[in-house]
Amino acid sequence: MSAPLLDGVRVLDLTNVLAGPFAGYQLALQGADVLKVEMPGTGDLARQLGADRDLSEDLLGASFLAQNAGKRSLTLNLRDPEGREALLRAVRESDVLVENFRPGVMDRLGCGWDVLKRENPALVYCAISGFGQTGPMCARPAYDQIVQGLSGMMSVTGTPEVTPLRSGFPVADTLGGMAAAYAVAAALVRRARTGEGALLDVSMLEAALTAMGWVTSNYLITGASPQPMGNENFTAAPSGTFVTADGHLNISANRQQQFATLCRLINRADLLDDARFAHPADRKTHRDALREHIETGLVLRTAKEWEEILSDAGVPAARVLSVSDALGLEQLAARDFIRRLPFPDGRQRPLDVLGSPVRVDGEPVGPATPPPLLGQHTGQVLAELGYGEREISSMKESGAI
Repeated sequence: MSAPLLDGVRVLDLTNVLAGPFAGYQLALQGADVLKVEMPGTGDLARQLGADRDLSEDLLGASFLAQNAGKRSLTLNLRDPEGREALLRAVRESDVLVENFRPGVMDRLGCGWDVLKRENPALVYCAISGFGQTGPMCARPAYDQIVQGLSGMMSVTGTPEVTPLRSGFPVADTLGGMAAAYAVAAALVRRARTGEGALLDVSMLEAALTAMGWVTSNYLITGASPQPMGNENFTAAPSGTFVTADGHLNISANRQQQFATLCRLINRADLLDDARFAHPADRKTHRDALREHIETGLVLRTAKEWEEILSDAGVPAARVLSVSDALGLEQLAARDFIRRLPFPDGRQRPLDVLGSPVRVDGEPVGPATPPPLLGQHTGQVLAELGYGEREISSMKESGAI
């Protein structure tokens, strides 16, 4: 097996909760040595978040476990001079630093970009925040839902009767983290060529707007304001969620040939001769009537049956699944996407986490080690940085680590 893509890259992960830890996790999945720098005693707030109260009280919250496998935990009190000096020493030996504090916090701690750049001119410094490091909103606090609302995302989610509506998962956090991981990888490519470090300023708001694709581009280019359309696709019809004999089915018959195939398979070839549905633009205009006709055919079979029949015929179609059903798909098992790891503290229960959505050289990519206990690797990492046992003991007594 070939070496991981980021083999030999050391990342200092000073992030909390989701956007930053998600970015660090993507880098760890590709082989980077990610050192999670946490506050002594409490660590990442995500250690206290998740559906299992007992785990959260043990600082192993499900939210933390999901995004931190493959990392090592180093506790440093950055308000303490010795803790700050340990971080600077780590910076000299690292390639990347990722943080998602509010803009200005790292400067107040004496660890801002200007300081770190002097310590390591080749450092890739990635700052993730709600609105970016500049602009009139940069100092505002931001969480995922705040960004979902400000981006316009919530205004186009739901139906005209039920809107605004947030996404059912923290999409703005995730998009910000993915943008950060991509930017770090790009900066490392430039550094390999020029030796030059980089300051990366990632805005969750801008990442959300970028990901909205046609919703934003249609407005920018044509001036057309997007409207909430529920499960309908405003670019085509029939393209949306339909009722079958036992559940819901998504169909995207966007091309004329796909529409014709769909009509024949549901025994509604007569729809092809209906003037209301002759042209793609007409089908969008009369999408409600078209839906009613299509569902008269779909209700004769189950969603799973139609998924197989339509997909085999080249018409994109799939059931609407619950999260548990989705994670149980044979497709994911065949690609080894979900990884089972030992529990961090040795308790007898399985720990399943997601691997990378990217295969490398045909091989699945997943974490090699479970998420770390708080401070689990502090002594090990400080020893790697040249600290002796007495120094480490002294730092522990003073509260620096």
